Amino acid sequence: MTRPPRHPGGEGHARQPRAATPRTRDRAATEERILGAVGEVLARDGFGGIGVNAIAKQAAVDKVLIYRYFGGLPELLRAWGESGRFWPRVADLLGPDPQALLSLPTAERYARFFEHFVDALRARPLTLAVLAGEVNERNELTALLEAEREQWGAEATRVLGGAEWSERPWLQGVTLLLVAGVQHLLLRSRQIRVFGGVDLRSDESWAALKHALRELAWVLFPAPPAPAPRPPRASRRR
Repeated sequence: MTRPPRHPGGEGHARQPRAATPRTRDRAATEERILGAVGEVLARDGFGGIGVNAIAKQAAVDKVLIYRYFGGLPELLRAWGESGRFWPRVADLLGPDPQALLSLPTAERYARFFEHFVDALRARPLTLAVLAGEVNERNELTALLEAEREQWGAEATRVLGGAEWSERPWLQGVTLLLVAGVQHLLLRSRQIRVFGGVDLRSDESWAALKHALRELAWVLFPAPPAPAPRPPRASRRR
């Protein structure tokens, strides 16, 4: 008669397998780290040096996770563009209470939108570095970011425009020049401090430029004249 094998837990008791302790990854945190690494690699190496391996190394993750979470480099770059890290989203520029801003007179809405736009780009040095490199490097990756900005422009026009854009289509050209002007001054500020006598690295100078934009907004969209007071009714004699 054969006996069952002896086990530490006693005769006839089979050894229980140890409870598995799988490694858990905080996917959201990992995705954030990967997206952050995209801008860092672009700013350092430009579009010519960006790739899955470089981003994975910068984020200190296995490159397999990039393919698993995003699908590949184009999809990752598109996700980076949509995240608001590269270009401020229109929703972000509307402030904490979008409905309150959208209910303002057109001039005030226009002025605040540009003030938020200036502040958002000034707070994104990596974006300025990428924009500077984009001028010299043209490829399918730059085209993805260009497409994001075109969509941004269309959405911003809807938010800012309303009936005025339909009645005065030249306003879109003025707005385009202002957006390009803000970008140009900020790009120049990376290498050249003074332009047109204005210190481009000074908070006071940018406050003055935003004030100029505000004054222009009220010229472009003057407040409608107040209705004339009604004359008093003549009293009837009885």
